[in-house]
Amino acid sequence: MSDRPTVAFVGTGVMGASMAGHLLDAGYPLVVFNRTTAKAQPLLDRGARWASTAGEAASQADITITMVGYPHDVEEVYLGEGGIIERAPRGALLIDMTTSTPTLAARIAEAAVAAGLSAVDAPVSGGDVGARNATLTIMVGGSDGAFLRAQPLFYVMGKTQTLMGGPGAGQHTKMANQIGIAGTMLGLIEALEYAKAAGLDLERAHAALSGGGANSWSWGAYGPRIISGDFEPGFFVKHFVKDLRIALDESRALGLALPGLELAEKLYSRLQDADGAELGTQALWLLYERGEQE
Repeated sequence: MSDRPTVAFVGTGVMGASMAGHLLDAGYPLVVFNRTTAKAQPLLDRGARWASTAGEAASQADITITMVGYPHDVEEVYLGEGGIIERAPRGALLIDMTTSTPTLAARIAEAAVAAGLSAVDAPVSGGDVGARNATLTIMVGGSDGAFLRAQPLFYVMGKTQTLMGGPGAGQHTKMANQIGIAGTMLGLIEALEYAKAAGLDLERAHAALSGGGANSWSWGAYGPRIISGDFEPGFFVKHFVKDLRIALDESRALGLALPGLELAEKLYSRLQDADGAELGTQALWLLYERGEQE
């Protein structure tokens, strides 16, 4: 019998499955829900219990974690009829690790308090590799008490956890992260495109530049994938487009003009429209290879 709180995990996709698996390994009793049952099957085979809805999963847990796709998914599972807010037991902690909007995070936190619950927004950075290796960077918005209560779980899933402020602050921090990644990915791809055009061996060029100022997390994680032609998703293009559009909306609301972000959103949207939605973000390389980036 575990002395750890029961955790409901909603969303067992590319990243969620690994994150939930680490919690199982750490001894947390787990209840899972995913729209596609097959994606949760490996967790069920390891002892997790199945719930037929997000609300049902939350009703059986002390702590509910969500890792779904889009803000409208977050709104549905939390605030919809029979959803998490409605069915979670009083005193439960709710942790949304989806990249969503700061405004929605604040709405969920307010609804949680009204229902006798507590909530934090805790989006992550690190992609599929970070999820598998439990090295995610976790950016948190919420109260000090809720953050402290969530920290033991964050330690299981990630490498760093930082409370950035009140509700929505985690999502604002993730937007800053995505803006940084967008610029880095453009630089990575254009550097390799230049090296190729100049007749350089891409593997040797990548290795040489890895020791200099061009190096970055994206350079190390995605450069080899691009060179080998691996465009499988560690992070889906469709989700990155969602993030970049949220970042643009938030930037405009803050009165900011960010032309680099605007360019990245334009290029990734073009890739998404060219049947690239289900590919990984490194697939922006294909747009350049086809000469469709102009």
